[in-house]
Amino acid sequence: MSEIAVIGLGAMGRPIAHNLLKAGHDVVVWNRSNGPADELVAAGARRSASVAEAMHSPVVFSMLADDRAVIETFIDSGVLAQTPRGTVHVNLATVSAGLARQANAAHAEHGVGYIAAPVFGRAPVAEAGALNILAAGEQDLIDRVQPLFDVIGSRTWRLGDHPEQANIVKIVGNYLIACAIQSLGEAVSLAEGAGVDSGQLVQLLTSTLFPGAVYTGYGSAIAERRYQPAGFTAVLGRKDLHLALDAASDHNMTLPTGELLRAVFDQAIADGRGADDWAVIAEQQPR
Repeated sequence: MSEIAVIGLGAMGRPIAHNLLKAGHDVVVWNRSNGPADELVAAGARRSASVAEAMHSPVVFSMLADDRAVIETFIDSGVLAQTPRGTVHVNLATVSAGLARQANAAHAEHGVGYIAAPVFGRAPVAEAGALNILAAGEQDLIDRVQPLFDVIGSRTWRLGDHPEQANIVKIVGNYLIACAIQSLGEAVSLAEGAGVDSGQLVQLLTSTLFPGAVYTGYGSAIAERRYQPAGFTAVLGRKDLHLALDAASDHNMTLPTGELLRAVFDQAIADGRGADDWAVIAEQQPR
């Protein structure tokens, strides 16, 4: 089996590393805090003393929080100059299209391969090794890491030769989820105002007109006002919404619903709900 490093051991990075270990791979881990790395080391991983050391693995998966974390860790830090030529870095994070282009150029300058591979699926899906992987970059590099994608995901969607293409698809997907949450919140509020049971409404809608994980999962959370534990926080939702608005601006487009959502997310966070699941924006509707 191959050696692979996993950088960033949060709610998604940790199960990804565990699944690679279970598949028999030699896994090297690095995280800013020691706790998650300790857990992986106990399971058989090897600890890296630094990002630069981890980048000496032939393939590196990273799952960091946002553009700033990626820039600080890989671009401004100078680690790419220390990385062996031919290493492949797979960025699993949800980042902007502009950052994807910047990162791709910085990696190419040092002979390091770069693939964007954000994912659809929350932590339980990651634990099950059933993520949908949105991959873009040089196809021979994707071919090289495909056996590793097969461990952590149920399907790899190859979306183009330019890394930013994968990030745009991820951003669009998350934007549509936010739109669905907003519309569900409006529908539940309207139905409750007429005395309709919200749980029954969601069951009806998701059994007929709107089947699928988004409407079922978020609809139930809204009907039950269940926003903890957060699978994806309102703060992260606002971050991803802004990625969509910025991408639209780059293409001389506007997202009218996105502008509405900006105000909704800002109010939810101002109300102290930033750490709740992003379905909490439904509470901005009069109930």
